[in-house]
Amino acid sequence: MLLKTLRDQRRSYAAWCLSVVLLVAMYVALWPSIRDQPSMQDFLDQMPQALRNLLATSGADMSTPVGYIQVEFLSFMGPILVILYAVLAGSGAVAGEEDRRTLDLLLATPVARSRIVVDKAVAMVLGALGLTTLLGVALLLEGTFVGLDLPAGKVAAAMLHLALLGLVFGALSLLVGAATGRLALSRGVPAFVAVVAYVVNGLGGLVSWLEPFQKLSPFFQYAGHDPLHAGVSWLGVTVAVATVAVLVVGGALAFERRDVAS
Repeated sequence: MLLKTLRDQRRSYAAWCLSVVLLVAMYVALWPSIRDQPSMQDFLDQMPQALRNLLATSGADMSTPVGYIQVEFLSFMGPILVILYAVLAGSGAVAGEEDRRTLDLLLATPVARSRIVVDKAVAMVLGALGLTTLLGVALLLEGTFVGLDLPAGKVAAAMLHLALLGLVFGALSLLVGAATGRLALSRGVPAFVAVVAYVVNGLGGLVSWLEPFQKLSPFFQYAGHDPLHAGVSWLGVTVAVATVAVLVVGGALAFERRDVAS
């Protein structure tokens, strides 16, 4: 089931990989024009604190390669890209098969329902890790052409946290799809939760009643300790991995017990 899932996704995954390389090339190409523009840093410094927290630009120095990538790519576009991939993969795992009327063919095979969910989840994990690995390699290699020199170890740490961020919402998408069979819900619920989690993390340090919930946000586990500067947060990794595991197990159990309409 795992190999079949990977084989079925090979064309769309190739398109994702090409898009990642081209997107990184665009951001890398902009670096020389921004590097020597102090007005960009002044613009960031003049933003309201709430907006800087939401955009994850507090303390970032746009004149450095690390600060530029943190602000321009890893604060917003990178998470959107990986979350979108993971949610599409998670929603397609069960709800997508049901929507395409191909789930009956899978259930007719001598494979347990829980095995279907787990194999689909593993394919999603491999896809997200592969995508973020390619993203990190593209940043390191393409950046050398324009002097965008980044520390390889810290980039790897940031990519690990980015992959886990996407997988949390991908696993939530898989759970909702396995429990309901509704493609729209399996995409809409993670999107809504992602927006709420993003706002809670961004404003948690400024709004007193949100502060207790800030560390519960997957975005806090992703960027709360700034992996591009500080490296891997093993506590954040542990929390994210545990969250993904719980959601996948929940999806497997929900799918086992659900009466699937033909």
